Amino acid sequence: MHRGHDHHHHDHGAGGHSHAHAESHAHSHGHNHGHSPRPAAQWQTPHLPHGPEPEEPSHAEADLDLVEKAFVEGFASASDPTSFLRLARVPFDGTTAEGTRVSLLRVETGETTDVGAVMPHLGGGGFRYDPLPAAMTSRRRTLRFVYFDGRDAVPMTLAQVRTLAQT
Repeated sequence: MHRGHDHHHHDHGAGGHSHAHAESHAHSHGHNHGHSPRPAAQWQTPHLPHGPEPEEPSHAEADLDLVEKAFVEGFASASDPTSFLRLARVPFDGTTAEGTRVSLLRVETGETTDVGAVMPHLGGGGFRYDPLPAAMTSRRRTLRFVYFDGRDAVPMTLAQVRTLAQT
């Protein structure tokens, strides 16, 4: 029976949960109770093979998205874009990890606003479009550095630019 909480639960061992303590369970919200909004759940992929521990990211790289956002804001209002690039240590001439010499041509910034969503119909052959209400629209700024490698224009992200060796 699944009314209330009268069905059997198994102890899941370490990391699992057990309903053996009725007094602690009486005040908690189990998976069958919807008394209040639940906090957002974190997506996890269970049972991954155990490999080497990932390296700790450096503090400079951990918030690269925030650094990029600040760059876009500052670059847009800089009275001298060339000096701003020097302050940000963006190389005008650099060398890629593969040894290719590249030269900075331009910095491109833009703003993207998502105002609609699409969902494919089951079985393919079409899709459904829904305009988004104002509360669900999203805006993001984009940043791209365009270098020349001697043959073509090479677009790069800020993360890629930070790996260039200065020449």
